Amino acid sequence: MARRVIVEADGGSRGNPGPAGYGAVVLDPVTGEPLAEAAEYIGTATNNVAEYQGLIAGLRAAHALDPQARVQVRMDSKLVVEQMSGRWKIKHPDMRPLAAEARSVFPPGQVTYEWIPRERNKHADRLANEAMDAGQRGERWSPKAPAGAPADDPLAEPAAGTKAPARGWGAADLGTPATFVLLRHGETALTPEKRFSGSGGTDPELSPVGLRQAELVAAALAARGTVQAIVSSPLRRCRETAGAVAERLGLEVRIDEGLRETDFGAWEGLTFAEVKQRHPDDLDAWLASTKAAPTGGGESFAAVARRVAVSRDKLIARYTGRTVLLVTHVTPIKTLVRLALGAPPESLFRMELSAASLSAVAYYADGNASLRLLNDTSHLR
Repeated sequence: MARRVIVEADGGSRGNPGPAGYGAVVLDPVTGEPLAEAAEYIGTATNNVAEYQGLIAGLRAAHALDPQARVQVRMDSKLVVEQMSGRWKIKHPDMRPLAAEARSVFPPGQVTYEWIPRERNKHADRLANEAMDAGQRGERWSPKAPAGAPADDPLAEPAAGTKAPARGWGAADLGTPATFVLLRHGETALTPEKRFSGSGGTDPELSPVGLRQAELVAAALAARGTVQAIVSSPLRRCRETAGAVAERLGLEVRIDEGLRETDFGAWEGLTFAEVKQRHPDDLDAWLASTKAAPTGGGESFAAVARRVAVSRDKLIARYTGRTVLLVTHVTPIKTLVRLALGAPPESLFRMELSAASLSAVAYYADGNASLRLLNDTSHLR
């Protein structure tokens, strides 16, 4: 039997239109326990736009918990309930794309709608007002830790007002950082054989083991409920891993070319021992300097670091104050960790990153960074 959940959602505008926000909560239908919360300040908007945004957020939160769930939506907006139930026509052009977006989260037939009076929708109403209050203070609403997640979850963005780790003795209050959750893709056929597999090879797909790893990490991230956006390397193994997570979380995947793996040139598909036998001098040079490139026009680690740093800066600016999942490869993840720590280039050879492992780095407004997690594979056990 499919799991059942209740979504209660609300939205409001102080001025209609005016400063607006929404709130939504996913509830266990038996115990009434909150399973997930969502709220956001959306700037100037009308009540109806905010109510629809709350509905969409609530449905996405329910989808992240269980894409197969049967969902009962409860709202005190007669307009939204009647329009989404199909009894009223959607006449306003601003509402049509929002209604279409809400309908796209779950397949038809999995969601039902019920109108409830405002006094029975207090939880969602409170969240919407908290989001508007935070937005008008120039802050971002921060959720409580999801049920079952530790309060110091390293994959959650630090709360607004968290002190950034300082280079000196003090600590700076720099607001909510951009948090990158770094996911190495799942296994391919080349992974257990420890063959060089970069961006210049055959672009392998995930193996059956890798597909299972992608499903496990997707379930773990859905349970945490902290990821708000997904960005992936363009290579197939990452896109497949990111796709599994995106389907579970109800998010889209954005591609960033800068997150691709190193081009290993003539070493693609070879083991370390095979490279040592065929290209001993080039391998020694590569191990001695990050400026040396693999045989046959490959890419040096120094070149990788430059493009990864460009993507990092672009993504920090885009996702300030948010938690974003980057699905990428060994070298980009190690590079982001090395740069965050200010570690020497040779540290790349001293880190272990397993397939489908999670790491996390928080980036603050002054350019400082904090490593919060490295090579976590607990979700695979």
